[in-house]
Amino acid sequence: MANSTLIRSRITALLTEIEGAYAPNTLRAFRADFEEFIYFCEDLGAKALPASPETVARFIERVTQKKLASASIRRKVVSIGSVHRLLELADPTKAGCVKLATRKMHRRLGRASRQAHPVNKDTLAKMLAACTANGSKDALKTLRDRALLMVAYDTMARRSELVALRFEDIGRSQEAAGIYLHKSKVDQEGRGRWLPISEKTVKAIRRWQAALSADSGYILRGVSRGRVNEHLSAGQVGRIFKRLAQRAGLPSAVTQHIGGHSIRVGAAQDWTSKGISLPQLMILGGWEKPDTAIRYVGQSRLKLEGLQL
Repeated sequence: MANSTLIRSRITALLTEIEGAYAPNTLRAFRADFEEFIYFCEDLGAKALPASPETVARFIERVTQKKLASASIRRKVVSIGSVHRLLELADPTKAGCVKLATRKMHRRLGRASRQAHPVNKDTLAKMLAACTANGSKDALKTLRDRALLMVAYDTMARRSELVALRFEDIGRSQEAAGIYLHKSKVDQEGRGRWLPISEKTVKAIRRWQAALSADSGYILRGVSRGRVNEHLSAGQVGRIFKRLAQRAGLPSAVTQHIGGHSIRVGAAQDWTSKGISLPQLMILGGWEKPDTAIRYVGQSRLKLEGLQL
């Protein structure tokens, strides 16, 4: 127990030291995953830091029995390895027995990730139609919801990116309008990129902005009982999508799988059905790896007319 207390103190000190170098979600994953690993090691009577490869392999076997998604287990292993490397300790996750345990896990659980149900253009139209005010208290929320849906579809932005967008970063050229995204999950150093938006979306944003009487600040904000909060959390995005999907009358088998990335998935599949190339799709969606983008559109119905086979 004393050893575990010292390890937790080292983890806390490490996370404090590297704060700002990693995304907040990454730091939270490091803390949660390693805390779970410490509990496992306490039960096993093994050392968590530095951990032996055999201990990590047995940890993989244990969490595999919980029938978690394989992606979640891979993240836990990455967290364990990252903490060791950041503390300049030997990385036990690179050992052969850990790789073997990971292969067994993949054969048992598969590699497929649980993907949010896509919200394509037709479904989006139903959700937009469901954005109706039932009174003066709902008027602000209705304007916010419409702006959120339209911005999410046009930009294909991630939840964390959507809630980071600001009014003052909306720009316009002679050809198109857009919003400048300063930083993202795959751009922690802040190189930034422009996200295209349609004129209809600009108008929806401006109506919401006028209702707020705001010159600047976050575009997407929380609304509760007619009061507006300064910021909308990334976790709320999926709940808003689900609420609007239910209000639109979508089947429960669909709404239960609606999440924060549903519109991102649906828009990507719509673009693919229109014949957009993979490099173009990666630019629009901010994907760095082709396999990630392909996973988003893997279930879309591609238009094959005119292809020379």
